[in-house]
Amino acid sequence: MDMTGKTTLITGASRGIGAAAARVFAQAGGNVVLAARSTAEIDAIASEIGDTFGDRARAIACDVSDFDQVAQAVALCQSSFGGLDVLIGNAGIIDPIGPLEALDPGDWGRVIDINLKGVFYGMRAAIPVMKAAGHGTIITISSGAASNALEGWSHYCSSKAGAAMLTRCADRENREAGLRVMGLSPGTVATQMQREIKSSGINPVAQLDWSDHIPPDWPARALLWMCSAEADEFVGQEISLRQEDIRRRVGLI
Repeated sequence: MDMTGKTTLITGASRGIGAAAARVFAQAGGNVVLAARSTAEIDAIASEIGDTFGDRARAIACDVSDFDQVAQAVALCQSSFGGLDVLIGNAGIIDPIGPLEALDPGDWGRVIDINLKGVFYGMRAAIPVMKAAGHGTIITISSGAASNALEGWSHYCSSKAGAAMLTRCADRENREAGLRVMGLSPGTVATQMQREIKSSGINPVAQLDWSDHIPPDWPARALLWMCSAEADEFVGQEISLRQEDIRRRVGLI
């Protein structure tokens, strides 16, 4: 997929899948805007991309649970690169992990604010811009937790289930306007989140060995492939990197 002249906004871009996606999309020729709360990390990644590929990266401090900050990130795409072609709703948290009756209500709500409301805020800010341009791709990072209850993950499972339905709603409302909306469920990925899960010791996912997790560049490459016409048949759906045929089509096998 050639992303030359196209601009991608990635939330949660300071590490893991988000950071890998920024590098993959820049390598494909695109402009990238990295949004995250951790400004030092995204500044460093944007600088690295600039040194390697030219002046095609921007970084912006952004808490996705604040709509105004998300809108500012979309505005930066427009002011820096003239528009927004792809939105990747990647920002997400799972900590603290524990039984729902023991979790602090504020902590539980914070996961919903980031994982669900953050996805909505990204769509809400991006869709008018994309509709005005007549095109755009929105990809939500989903999870097997969207459809499988797991002990200690009540907030994460609930937020991911909500985000998956929100993605389907966005497709239903905007496909005829030229927007491509879909979800990617990457499986377990070797990121900091998996370290948090491992340290909790709760549910079978925490028992997995580090070697069981896929590297972050796999979902990053899948995201790039999903922006191509080859993935048009999956618009409005959620694809899973657990499926061997999807991995083969992406080029991971």
